[in-house]
Amino acid sequence: MKKTLLAAALTVGFFGVAQAETSVTLYGILDGGIGYQKIKSDDASAKKTGMINGVQSGNRWGVKGAEDLGNGVRAVFQLESGFDLGTGKHLQGDRLFGRQATLGLASDAWGQFDLGRQTNIGSKYFGAIDPFGLGFGQANVGTTFSSVNTVRYDNMVMYQTPNFSGFQFGVGYSFNTNGAQGWDIDAPGVPNPDDENNKAVTTGLRYANGPLAVALTYDQAKNRADDVTIRQWNIGAAYDFEVVKASLAYGQTRNGLFSTGIADDLGVNPLPAADLDGLKVNSYMVGLSAPLGNGSLLASWQMADPRSNPDAFAGDLEKTQIYSLGYTYGLSKRTNLYAIGSYAKNAYFLDDTKSTLIGVGIRHQF
Repeated sequence: MKKTLLAAALTVGFFGVAQAETSVTLYGILDGGIGYQKIKSDDASAKKTGMINGVQSGNRWGVKGAEDLGNGVRAVFQLESGFDLGTGKHLQGDRLFGRQATLGLASDAWGQFDLGRQTNIGSKYFGAIDPFGLGFGQANVGTTFSSVNTVRYDNMVMYQTPNFSGFQFGVGYSFNTNGAQGWDIDAPGVPNPDDENNKAVTTGLRYANGPLAVALTYDQAKNRADDVTIRQWNIGAAYDFEVVKASLAYGQTRNGLFSTGIADDLGVNPLPAADLDGLKVNSYMVGLSAPLGNGSLLASWQMADPRSNPDAFAGDLEKTQIYSLGYTYGLSKRTNLYAIGSYAKNAYFLDDTKSTLIGVGIRHQF
């Protein structure tokens, strides 16, 4: 009897140790609502009234975990899949784990090292600067600061330091930003797949301590086919005065855009997210957020100011300005309602082209 009790106690003990050393978490976000969207140019328009989804946060489900390897070192992984709530289909180019697929090692002493598809440093560090938290469609600061618009790279190797009194540094390198990495072949008459590997560097420094958050980021992406390198640097800060949180950001892009920001259902965007040698755009953002009732009031103004045209583009480019107002209302710790209104003037840098988004929705996190 004593041996049986001892064996049972040891078994329970072993299970307790195993659970303490290894953890796996299933999580996700569901976001849907009703809204109105309209894009209008001089001679054409497109509008849609009906279901909207993934507005405040992209719909996703994922699995993440960690295993204690001893001496303060952990093996970590994260697999995250994005989908359309209205259709149930995969997003991010129909990838199974298009939002993130990483494996790495982490330590409180020396930081974290990750391998796989993941967001760039700017998208990780600017979420605390944007009043809309890099969400809410065109209200997202990434609409005018394209390198922080949740940019994801395949084949990424990334390192981030621990938090030192609020400071953290990160750097990443992608061997090919989109698709499998091609071999470097050196043989007579054989095309070299390595020539098609579009490589990228992402880096940044952030400070977050008490009411102050500051981020400085830099991204560089090479298009081997056109031999053009897109570059963007950004600096932003936010300070929480308790009654209101104020945000400011400034950035500059050269030779292209990392993402388009506003969906182009009219096909009028003269500057797609591609290589545009000679382009120079200055970006600005002023934002506010304030507690109101059981939620938060959100507001921002953004501007993308083209200071020079691409070498191959002869038209005139106008300043894109975006005015956004939103509200979130907490129903519980994991569920909230939201409302958003956003208006873009001179969208796509085109004179008198407008984009309007109005919507209400519900978001649940699990």
